[in-house]
Amino acid sequence: MKRLAFKMKLNPGQKEAYTQRHNAIWPDLKQLLKDAGVCEYSIFFDEDTDTLFAFQKVTGEGGSQDLSDNPIVKKWWDFMADIMEVNPDNSPLSVPMEEVFYME
Repeated sequence: MKRLAFKMKLNPGQKEAYTQRHNAIWPDLKQLLKDAGVCEYSIFFDEDTDTLFAFQKVTGEGGSQDLSDNPIVKKWWDFMADIMEVNPDNSPLSVPMEEVFYME
């Protein structure tokens, strides 16, 4: 199992909207993530910088970052684009993070 982490950025004042949208995650998106091997997915928020820190445990070689061609994912990106920093295709501006320590 591999562990992935990345950070994203919310627009100021959008924590509540982001939380509400994720609490109501679409069932088909949730199933898509599971089918891609994402077995754990947490997102944390840094209030001082509006930075989101995402952590995933993934079985296999894939992960959420490999689903960019899926129409469900593109629809989710469009749904989220008004509250966070995004690329021209509305995908979240996402910065991968290197794991430097792990304790089991």
